[in-house]
Amino acid sequence: MKEKRNIPLDKNWRFKQADDAEAQYLPVAQFPTNIHLDLIANGLLPDPFFSKSELDVQWVENKAWIYQTTFTTPKDLLGRDVKAALVFEGLDTYATVTLNGEQILKTENMFIPERVDVTAKLSDQAENELIITFESALEIGKAIVKKYPQHAWGCWNGDASRLAVRKAQYHYGWDWGPRLLTCGPWRPISLETDVSRLDDLYFTTNVHESLTSAEIVLNADIEGQASAVRFSISFDDQAIMTAEVMVMDGFVMDGFATATFRIQNPNLWYPAGYGLQPLYELTATLFCGDDERDVVKKRFGLRRAEVVQHGLQGAPGKSFFFRINNIPLFCGGSNWIPADSFLPRVKEKKYRDWMKLLIDSNQIMLRIWGGGIYEEQALYDICDEFGILVWQDFCFACGNYPAFIPGFLELVRQEARANVKLLRHHPSIVIWAGNNEDYQYVESEGICYDPKDQDPQDWLRGPFSARYIYEKLLPEVVNELMPGTYYHPGSPWGGINSRDPTIGDIHQWNVWHGSQDKYQDYDKLVGRFVSEFGFEAFPDIRTIHSFLPQGSKDRYPQSSTIEFHNKAAGGERRLALYLMENIRFKLEPIEQFIYCTQLLQAECLGYAYRVWRREWKGPGKEFCAGALVWQLNDCWPATSWAIVDYYLRPKQAYYAIKRELAGIVIGMKRSTQPHAAEQDAKQHSRSISRIELWGSNLSLSDRNVDIQLRAWDVISGEEIISKTLRTGFLLGANRSTEITEIEVPVQNRGEDEETRTVVAAYFLEDGKQTSRLVNWPEPLKHVPLQKPQRLRLEVADDLGSLSLSAEMPVKGVVVEADDDRVSFEDNGVDLVPGETMSIGVKGLKEEMRASLAVRYLGL
Repeated sequence: MKEKRNIPLDKNWRFKQADDAEAQYLPVAQFPTNIHLDLIANGLLPDPFFSKSELDVQWVENKAWIYQTTFTTPKDLLGRDVKAALVFEGLDTYATVTLNGEQILKTENMFIPERVDVTAKLSDQAENELIITFESALEIGKAIVKKYPQHAWGCWNGDASRLAVRKAQYHYGWDWGPRLLTCGPWRPISLETDVSRLDDLYFTTNVHESLTSAEIVLNADIEGQASAVRFSISFDDQAIMTAEVMVMDGFVMDGFATATFRIQNPNLWYPAGYGLQPLYELTATLFCGDDERDVVKKRFGLRRAEVVQHGLQGAPGKSFFFRINNIPLFCGGSNWIPADSFLPRVKEKKYRDWMKLLIDSNQIMLRIWGGGIYEEQALYDICDEFGILVWQDFCFACGNYPAFIPGFLELVRQEARANVKLLRHHPSIVIWAGNNEDYQYVESEGICYDPKDQDPQDWLRGPFSARYIYEKLLPEVVNELMPGTYYHPGSPWGGINSRDPTIGDIHQWNVWHGSQDKYQDYDKLVGRFVSEFGFEAFPDIRTIHSFLPQGSKDRYPQSSTIEFHNKAAGGERRLALYLMENIRFKLEPIEQFIYCTQLLQAECLGYAYRVWRREWKGPGKEFCAGALVWQLNDCWPATSWAIVDYYLRPKQAYYAIKRELAGIVIGMKRSTQPHAAEQDAKQHSRSISRIELWGSNLSLSDRNVDIQLRAWDVISGEEIISKTLRTGFLLGANRSTEITEIEVPVQNRGEDEETRTVVAAYFLEDGKQTSRLVNWPEPLKHVPLQKPQRLRLEVADDLGSLSLSAEMPVKGVVVEADDDRVSFEDNGVDLVPGETMSIGVKGLKEEMRASLAVRYLGL
């Protein structure tokens, strides 16, 4: 045998409880796996997602667990100059590994892959026995906390002992997910055999500012004896460049090879909506003399990626925007949490389905949040393929980490190096951030430190020792291993503190959390880049049915089981507050209450994107350059901030965001001021209502649009006005443009008719409507909504679209289908008289026509 072989060790695995002398080995549910999945599969644990069963499984976190398998030594390994290694891609977390009774590895970090030479330890007479014992991460973490009482242990979400443990922090419970401290071999294990191998294949790329050429410096680290490496770059399955490079010093052990390629007129990788996503393939082949020993392939893209921070015209602070291939970007996107509490269940198809939802809603950025994991290669591969920009956090979140503990820094350094190496070839990754909200936690809890102190050793001695990680250790790793990629010390971070809206990014939680401002004030809550903001809503009724027992008496919004599936502290109270402030709602039937929470979430988040995108005003005026909603997804079926629930069922907010992130959109903001003579008396029967209009064009060319305005009385449905405001109005490329400000049109001024007037504005290009927005009086609870008598839903003969119309203005019309195979291109739309809304639909069958239903505000 000459070439490297990889033999998956995914068969014959068994498990048992370590401290139970009578425990018998049981088969695993799958591989990779974790202890909860295996206990569930063997009937020893209820599904923790069902009802309140999470409470019944907490004992698991306190126990130690053993995993065992056997495998045969490959015959062609015996008696030859071949090496063998066991490769553990991920062990969660404190694991002791023995092979044939001999300890070969101890781990204490879920995120570090391990490779152990076992050449001399394999049996040539019998099967090899591999045993992994997982200790309780909770118990070990608590012991560390007890050992260092001088540290200011504290965190938002979960037990403070998590800060001492290098494990996915959300396992300890978060304000959107359950506490399920699992353990086990969560990523693959394999036996690798080789004479020599490519230990690492990596490269740096530099696209010239002119975009007409690119330089690629290729590197290969070699383990074992080798003489040469052949580097080859292909595009569309055609080799375009090849070079065979002698390993430094000829035949050597553990050598190194490098080559530099230059490509003229490269095929550049662009974010979705701005160009294509061509991917090159790099192949490295290792030789020892004439023998081919190893082959490694990696896909990559060529692009210039920058974070631009410069002064702004007429505003304090600096910009914070991404520029890809010289194109400044407004980044609309989402935050991503792990897609399941049990990570081995998330397969490539689910990642693809999630990213398809993201890209189909006009979003171009995904922030991989620091309380989860460094994600699977499949997710980044799909982002490369789809043109999704990735903001990658290092795995620290919402706490004061103990960097001063002996060995902790080295453990973090190994983790950071290992994961940057694994991910650095992906063109989608454009930023690394040191943590999620750790600076904000320290500031909020009054843990004093001096930001002006630039001595790293002082940081380690101070109460905020983790600053050493974020401002020294991690930037050094990124600069060495992924040079040219922007590093951000934390999220949020910048300015005089982490809440400074004029520098860096902010997490805008003064709607929902914090001061609980009205969402209509989002225009006052803007930042240079808003990397978190959100609003809760209930999931689909089918998702609720998935965790409620059949015939349950808890099938109402305030039930203990439904509240149990909302982990947000004060979530019910805050949702009730915003509902009471904004819309008329009923608790029964529950389907209508779900609808109301989703409508409110859609109104809130859609408005935030609308008014923040308005602040993207062109060169030198990039007052807001991005908004990433918290959050895209869920890790279990729950009421949360997700815009798509655990079963990939979109909420209304998903569609609202899709509309607001279209290439060209019209914006409106209505404001009502009491008449000056009435202000002291606070009489609002006479008031002045005005509407500001603007347009946003994220395309790279100027657009000329006609602007139409229409208005209706919400009680009678009578049209008040229909006119063209502008013809051939110029919307500059890649910016927003102010249009005009008008009084709300009414038939009788001074009669308070503004509070019942619905206004719609439209962009038309060459007679074709390219944007539409309906503006309603607010709060919606004061609007005298009427039930339409002629609300029509018609399905096209080919089942590929449906149309909606009504004789009255109707707010938030949702089309519902019982079958998950049915998906809609839009939903939650506003209807006005004289218009028919057409919505694309997929997966609809003839027999499903009768199951389609509509829901709207005021039903």
